[in-house]
Amino acid sequence: MTISADRLLSHAHDLFRFFGAPSVNPKGGFYQLDGNGAPIIGGENGTLRELHETTRMAHCYALGTLMGIEGAREIMDHAMDFLLHGHRDTVNGGYFWGVDDSSPLRSDKQAYGHAFVLLAAASAGLAGHPEAKALHEDVMTVILARFWDESAGAMTEEYTADWQRLSDYRGQNSNMHSTEALMAAYETWGDARCLEMAVRISERVINTNARKAGWVVPEHFDQNWNVEPDFAGDPMFRPAGTTPGHALEWARLLVQLWHLTDRAHDWMKEAALALFETAVTQGWSEPRGGFHYTLEWDGTPAMRNRFWWPCCEGAAAASVLANLTQDQTIKDWEAKIWQVLETDFIDHAKGGWWPEVDENGAPRTTVFKGKPDIYHALQACLIPLFPQDKGIGPSIKASTA
Repeated sequence: MTISADRLLSHAHDLFRFFGAPSVNPKGGFYQLDGNGAPIIGGENGTLRELHETTRMAHCYALGTLMGIEGAREIMDHAMDFLLHGHRDTVNGGYFWGVDDSSPLRSDKQAYGHAFVLLAAASAGLAGHPEAKALHEDVMTVILARFWDESAGAMTEEYTADWQRLSDYRGQNSNMHSTEALMAAYETWGDARCLEMAVRISERVINTNARKAGWVVPEHFDQNWNVEPDFAGDPMFRPAGTTPGHALEWARLLVQLWHLTDRAHDWMKEAALALFETAVTQGWSEPRGGFHYTLEWDGTPAMRNRFWWPCCEGAAAASVLANLTQDQTIKDWEAKIWQVLETDFIDHAKGGWWPEVDENGAPRTTVFKGKPDIYHALQACLIPLFPQDKGIGPSIKASTA
């Protein structure tokens, strides 16, 4: 199916409504929502709020603010307030991964989470939040002092609350989202070092490691950036094997990075196209469509259940690459992916998107519960609607000014 601009915008508005008021926790931060869109409440001292959830809500409702969505500014403000006064560690610096009403439940400091703090600051800055610049300066200070490895040109991974190293693990997932956030920070604040860092990460993760692996993205590494092919960690953030969705996400990000660097690195365009082709060839699930969540190193499916976010990233990447190349095959992939999203993932009756379905299209909860996270779905809807030579926030702002 070919999805129209009106349909994409309608889906975006539905997402803003579904995740808006029902997600707001009056004591700060946000609830996750169940399958019916009701808050999932629990915990002796209030519901756990994780850093990536708070920051993604700040980012997405900053985009909504730029679009003039009713109530978006208030939700962005609510997210920013809890980010600054709930997650921020005022003793040791940085941002706790998980907090309840009054204290950290998971006090570890994760590169993945700090990447989203940086993204939230950039998007909120575009939307005119008065504390966005200070948040940007604070989190960049932490990133440079604690996470950035200048010799490797990449991010280290995880620390205790007082910055003791938790492991020697290095991960491409946190580095991919750091690349996304660093580009956003560069576009918002004009900080050239952010763009340089994004280029260096992409050189290591994609131009070196993914190229060597035949345009499959290795996920897991030791402290010296040697691939750990047998690593099996958290199934949500560090699953075993390879993840086609991340190759699709990188394909989109590399086109953005290519534009931001004045198209100086031709390998980025080459890599974006190669990553997309490899992911759709190896990862596509037949006969129903969508992407297997993870693959073995030989390309055979490992986790056959299909998740919403790889389809979101595949649709967004196809839109960006089709716009870049005018290739009909890529346009056809965009249509195929949207057909699966419309058929299997979007809940047209109750709202929101199912995060996981089995091979027959029935919702499953092996990794995610309820209907979590507006971020991937919203960006899949918005990216095709705006100019694609820059990030989604700057594109919206330029188009609606």
